[in-house]
Amino acid sequence: MMRFTGKSVLITGAARGIGLAAAQEFAREGASVTITDIDGDEAEAAAAAIRGEGHKAEARQQDVADEAGWAALVADVIAREGKLDILVNNAGMGFLKSVVDTNLAEWQRLMAVNLESVFLGVRAGIGAMKDKGGVIVNVASIAANVAEPLFPAYNASKAGVAMLTKAVAVDCARKGWPVRINSLHPGYCETKLVADAVGSLGDAAGDFAAATVGAIPLGRMATTREIARPLLFLASDDAAYMCGSELIVDGGYTAV
Repeated sequence: MMRFTGKSVLITGAARGIGLAAAQEFAREGASVTITDIDGDEAEAAAAAIRGEGHKAEARQQDVADEAGWAALVADVIAREGKLDILVNNAGMGFLKSVVDTNLAEWQRLMAVNLESVFLGVRAGIGAMKDKGGVIVNVASIAANVAEPLFPAYNASKAGVAMLTKAVAVDCARKGWPVRINSLHPGYCETKLVADAVGSLGDAAGDFAAATVGAIPLGRMATTREIARPLLFLASDDAAYMCGSELIVDGGYTAV
């Protein structure tokens, strides 16, 4: 399929993981993709690999928690592409610590990256799309739906993303702005973020990983492509009647 021919797509945190897999899939379906990441060199390497396949991709360094940076980034995309059709707020971070072991600085940084950045991105995206139309997909997590004592800060941030998505989606719909906004809720996925978080548990990492996989009915973590493909569905015209919806992709984890 070539569902995104001629579309301009911006994906944050896309140098690796789910964001990179989504960028690859969008590009293969005809989109011109802008990859951003806090690591500009890694973002450029990812974009170069996509261009090496004969597709369109550019990279930009971005701190998603920087308000001024968002305005400059969206202006840059529009200057190059003439428009912004699809925005994927994917950048995120996480750590495994109980609430009593989490200090305020850690909490604030995680909220800035996981939640405030989505507020900034959604605000910038709507501003660029409300006249001509567009789609925003916010990458939340099943952490918005199921509590985990070892990541309360992550739970709170992703629950915030889910509710922010609903609020702005309904606002756009009621104002007649042609901007569709939904959230994607991945389960456990084979990413560096998950591996690093689990690895931080030290001697307890093996038991935590085994228990986690054991709780997934499909018996394994997702590949990044298995999360990226549903993300593309939300961004496509096939999801035209979805407004403020949560799409859970978790191998059955939340169904048990």
